[in-house]
Amino acid sequence: MAEDRKAIEEAIQTYLDGLYEGDADKLAFVFHPTSALTSEHEGQVQILPRDAWLDAVRKRPSPQSKSLARADEILSIDQSSATSAFVKVKCQIPPRYFTDYLSLLKIDGRWVVVQKIFTARVEEAAAAANAA
Repeated sequence: MAEDRKAIEEAIQTYLDGLYEGDADKLAFVFHPTSALTSEHEGQVQILPRDAWLDAVRKRPSPQSKSLARADEILSIDQSSATSAFVKVKCQIPPRYFTDYLSLLKIDGRWVVVQKIFTARVEEAAAAANAA
């Protein structure tokens, strides 16, 4: 299980790097093609397929290109079997601050995200400071 934990951490680091760098190829590598991003908005479930998300990532400036602060962290890893794990992370694209719940499966010997559920909060002070 120690090898699996290291591989899970590496997959999640690739995800976090891809987010900050705006690198859709890194994100595509770590997210299974059938995966989706799920959130709640005004009491409704919002589901964004992986490829639609990757398209949006390609079209927006990266946090790195805007010199935004980077503060991401793996908060917990729960590996329930040799092929499944659940990871909680925090990350940010100011003024939005995210908590992500990532479900991973080990497919063909590699850990991939098969589902992402996330919440985001907007900090208005950060938004105003970035606009100035």
